[in-house]
Amino acid sequence: MSGPGRRRRFRLPAYILAAVGAALFLPGVVILAYRFVTPPITPLMLIRGGDIKYQWIALSRIAPVLTRSVLTAEDENFCQHHGFDAAALQRAIDEYLDEDEEGTLRGGSTISQQTAKNVFLWPDRTWIRKGLETGLTLYIEAMWPKRRIMEMYLNVVEWAPGVYGAEAAAQHHFKKSAAQLSAHEAAALAAVLPNPRKWSASDPGPYVQGRTEVLQGRASKVGALAGCL
Repeated sequence: MSGPGRRRRFRLPAYILAAVGAALFLPGVVILAYRFVTPPITPLMLIRGGDIKYQWIALSRIAPVLTRSVLTAEDENFCQHHGFDAAALQRAIDEYLDEDEEGTLRGGSTISQQTAKNVFLWPDRTWIRKGLETGLTLYIEAMWPKRRIMEMYLNVVEWAPGVYGAEAAAQHHFKKSAAQLSAHEAAALAAVLPNPRKWSASDPGPYVQGRTEVLQGRASKVGALAGCL
């Protein structure tokens, strides 16, 4: 019997503890496997549906200028941060507030965060998805080297409606392999990443043309920023 002054010890039911344990353990197992295994498909591809163009290639078979262009367009601090970049998020917000009619918030999420979203999650802006993205990003940064994160990102990101990954994008837009991309073509692909379903790398409007020129110049000066790749 418990006396009037004694506190009863609260214990979570076993099924809740098991569910929490599974929620923490299973994502780690899948992410660890994806360090070595190619994802056969992603939730985004299934949600978009339609004719899917997706061909995996090793990072070594992608023109380095595309990697540099994407780095400077999406996440210049990729090699320095551990998944999150508060300074980049603030810059993205400032740019968005000052943006013209294009009005696209870009650069707020790191490549690691975008990889977590593109490989495992669905495309919306809810707090639930953002919370899951944060947890998966921590796993990815802990279990994958930076080269694998970049390789995964370049292979699953959407570059046109139904076109996923660098190889499919190079073939779709320029009728060549990702290994053969020129500096201008690589910059054009990087320029459309904020909104690839609206903008085209092979048929760019004035905004994408201007963005391409800027990124091509930046990519030529990346240098040590790409040291982890």
